[in-house]
Amino acid sequence: MWIFNEKSAPLGEYVMLFTPAETKVVVVGGGTMGADVAAVCARGGCAVQVVEPTTERRALLPDYFVNTMTELGYENRIHLLSVAGSLEEVDWSEIDLVIECVPERIDIKRELFAKLEKYAKPEAVLASNSTSFPISEIAEGLKTAARMIGLHFFMPAHLVPCVEVVYGAKTSPLVGDSLSRLMTACGMVAVTVKKDLPGFLANRLQHALSREAFSMVDEGICSLEDIDKAVRFGFGFRYIAAGPAMQRDHAGLEVHAAGGAKIYPSLNNSPNIAKCLSDRVASGKFGMKTGEGFFPWTAETIKAERDRYQEALRAGLKIIQKELPQIK
Repeated sequence: MWIFNEKSAPLGEYVMLFTPAETKVVVVGGGTMGADVAAVCARGGCAVQVVEPTTERRALLPDYFVNTMTELGYENRIHLLSVAGSLEEVDWSEIDLVIECVPERIDIKRELFAKLEKYAKPEAVLASNSTSFPISEIAEGLKTAARMIGLHFFMPAHLVPCVEVVYGAKTSPLVGDSLSRLMTACGMVAVTVKKDLPGFLANRLQHALSREAFSMVDEGICSLEDIDKAVRFGFGFRYIAAGPAMQRDHAGLEVHAAGGAKIYPSLNNSPNIAKCLSDRVASGKFGMKTGEGFFPWTAETIKAERDRYQEALRAGLKIIQKELPQIK
């Protein structure tokens, strides 16, 4: 339950007291990400309504929820999930949290948040699952930016346990703290991003890696296949055991500092996308969705790769299970 208490909080602040069982959530957008985010909230005990205007996609959601919740071991909470075709079908007087999962276009997100500001009760929290747009940019010009916050999941959201809680320039810290607690109660590992930068935390790290990797391909230093092997079977293999800070304590900070002093000056810092990537995008080679990206794809190889990928994620999840928040 999200409670606004004017007497106990400064103007514009929000006091949140809740458990998942007391929290009613609306997820706007019933695509793959939106459906998985809904499952994450429902497994924690939140009542979740997914708003999906597309008839075809909306019709698929009930079966998807049954399969996903059963896979997660929370089939007893399938009843917490429901579907609506429009914002107008929602009883907004009951909604405590809204999570936006619409396409990654700033105009669509701004238009939606302008509507949500009118529909949602004043104390409801409005969150965006944007992967790159700062929440301050999405909330620009709106009156209740203190309750607006980034909530960035990683695909597939029901298997990847991390979620970023991203503060906008005007986000109330109490909103962020309470949302982090809610996500923890839903079994997620919440990380706080205190400054609203493009890409937030994890995507900035990913793109720093990708920029260097693809520039090395452009320069003929290595192949795409060897890049993947070096990450998966080399240093990336250790990340399931420890992040970069903990790994440096294992190896010795002086070793890393010495290596960095030698390597950093030669790293790629170009603002331009690598040619091996930009050329493929320009020619319409987007990956599995178009039949070719960095590699060629058929229906059979797509299925095989997705099955392998999901199996590997599930195996990794079992390894770190003891370190994850417990769901009550």
